Amino acid sequence: MKPKYALLCILLLLVALIAALIKVAPQLQQAADIIPPATIYSRSDNSSINKPCSNDHPEWRPAQVIEGVTLDAAPSCEPDNPYDIVTSVKGSNNVSMGTLMQTNFAQDAITMSDDLDHDGDPDIIRIKLEVVELNGSSPDGEFLINTYDIAPGIQPGLWVYAPKSRGMALKNFNSLVANPLLRAPSPVIRVEQGDKIYITLENTHYLPHTIHLHGVDHPWLNDEGQDNDGMETHAVFPGKSHTYQIQPRHTGTMLYHCHVQTAQHFMMGLNGMFIVEENQPNNWLQTFNIGAGQVRHPSAAVKKTYNQEYDLHYQSVDKKLASIIQTANDPRLIAQHMARDYNMTESFENYFMLNGHSFPYTLRDAMIIADENETIKLHVANLQRSAVALHIHGHKATITALDGVDQPEGRQITRDVFDIAPAQRTDLRLQTTDDGLQSYGPGLWMFHDHVPTGTTTDGMEPGGNMAILAYKHYLDDLGMPKMHDELFDQVFNKDYYAKKQAVWASGDFAALLGDAGLVAPNYGRIILFGLLAGLIIALFILSALIVRRKSS
Repeated sequence: MKPKYALLCILLLLVALIAALIKVAPQLQQAADIIPPATIYSRSDNSSINKPCSNDHPEWRPAQVIEGVTLDAAPSCEPDNPYDIVTSVKGSNNVSMGTLMQTNFAQDAITMSDDLDHDGDPDIIRIKLEVVELNGSSPDGEFLINTYDIAPGIQPGLWVYAPKSRGMALKNFNSLVANPLLRAPSPVIRVEQGDKIYITLENTHYLPHTIHLHGVDHPWLNDEGQDNDGMETHAVFPGKSHTYQIQPRHTGTMLYHCHVQTAQHFMMGLNGMFIVEENQPNNWLQTFNIGAGQVRHPSAAVKKTYNQEYDLHYQSVDKKLASIIQTANDPRLIAQHMARDYNMTESFENYFMLNGHSFPYTLRDAMIIADENETIKLHVANLQRSAVALHIHGHKATITALDGVDQPEGRQITRDVFDIAPAQRTDLRLQTTDDGLQSYGPGLWMFHDHVPTGTTTDGMEPGGNMAILAYKHYLDDLGMPKMHDELFDQVFNKDYYAKKQAVWASGDFAALLGDAGLVAPNYGRIILFGLLAGLIIALFILSALIVRRKSS
């Protein structure tokens, strides 16, 4: 055969063989045969699993009286430190040293004096706040400092306002965990109508900040003729301090937040609820509600109408923004990455929190715990980027105020979904009377944001701002909901939110719904693929030899 005809035959054969090779090439994935692959069961070690409740301070839960301050019972797993509450009620200058030493408050964190209207409570209140960084980069090594978990294994970078504190920012010398006073969200601040309030920002942080009193009655200048509105043009730079002065005439649920690089600093967590209570005789307020949630020492006006009071602070985190403070500790680089490189118009909300935690940690300190036939006041603030559609299972609540303005009785709407825009506040009256309208009866009723992303944690569900309205007899001795053991095994696990574990990796249906194993390879197909590949290579060599011979 002439060489050119031989080459043509070889070329046609190569085309056919290559087509066959592509057809039989092994795939990374292939359909299972009649017998499906085995299930791979969860292999989480004990280091990945959290106890649902640490039960560190069971003595904090009962109702008690400390230094003449009456505290309501707090049945939840992680109740507030009662000594923090007493100091918030009486002032750090009016409690004993023994009480103050049970807290992390500085001696001048909150001082109270001068009963100007002679009604039995102090009327000059001086509050000092700092900016604290949580889960930030340490200059001493490749680890985070002042750590604070919002959910199992999840530590986004956060900034919060915190009462001026003393001592270490950490729990102890052997820990990287922030002390309990330093946590998300920024504390709820309560003041009395007509009192003279002085709020000093002592900026110990490395970037400039301000405090803007959003919706709170305040003059544009303070008594010294300086800025009193907290705008970016009057930023408080590192090492400086500034005092904002108010004497609010209007009551209601308001906000405070940083107004420097507002989009970024707000999303980093520099925001909180600011509540102005009605002026009443002998009205000693719980000035700080650390971590929001239950108010264990309600105001005189609230006690007249309500059995309980709760603050619900909704916020979200963009993990890309949050990571900026975890990848650098040079203020110049952080300022550059946050102000110029990061683009807020391209941001996402990855983590959704209620009172500083995402589910399941919301079950530790963000539940509403009720008895039957109670009337409960809820202050709800949306401090995330997107809207919240708050839905309470088994109950319908009534709107009593919007953005700090009381609604007349004819406009107090009762419903089961409440649309709350960013920065909006809604006060609700929740009744637990089993009448088929206000309540469907006792139980463990979920409440959550009905926007689908709100109940996720970086895409994993259940997560986000889910929590429970729990009737007391459905709680165990640790303040955790009963009938949830299997769910706890699933979600109190770092591997679950790291997406290393199947959603239903344990229980009776694990074999059906766990992770599928690998399909056994088709060895015949692999051998055929190898033979075809070898034949193609041989034909290429033969073609080269023919061409060379022809040319010579």
